Amino acid sequence: MNACASDRQLQEQIWSWLHQVSDPEIPVISVVDLGIVREVQLSAASGQEVHCTVVITPTYSGCPAMNVISREIIAVLQQHGISDVAIQTKLSPAWSTDWMSEHGKSQLKNYGIAPPAQQVIDISGISRKRSQAPKVACPHCGSLHTVCVSQFGSTSCKSLYQCKDCLEPFDYFKAH
Repeated sequence: MNACASDRQLQEQIWSWLHQVSDPEIPVISVVDLGIVREVQLSAASGQEVHCTVVITPTYSGCPAMNVISREIIAVLQQHGISDVAIQTKLSPAWSTDWMSEHGKSQLKNYGIAPPAQQVIDISGISRKRSQAPKVACPHCGSLHTVCVSQFGSTSCKSLYQCKDCLEPFDYFKAH
């Protein structure tokens, strides 16, 4: 096997290991499915240990979970034998809910958090009225008869909604 193929295999393996790292604020979703992990870079001098850099982007520039996420990424990779790990935080471009995987959005919904109801980059918004808010489906019963109770939910990336049909409150992961 050539070095390029083995690097590609190692990189794929590292991505699979990174799926083991959960978001500390929403433990049912991995940092990969959330879109926080942007890139895995591998480098090695001939005959030396592989150096791995994991590039991450916080959901918000002041996200308090990023230190925990960084430590967990390093710990998971070290558990799998990658001892030379660095974390690089990249703020530009800013994280977007568009980076969430469909699997991650499904995990949010199953956990009781409504996933983003729209894409951030959505050209259909050109013709949409500015005051028209997205229809947010209740993660409990699926109803679109919901209202925003507060723009501020349990964390800064969520709003608090209530379903008018089942009457349950729920967090909505804001599209941004």
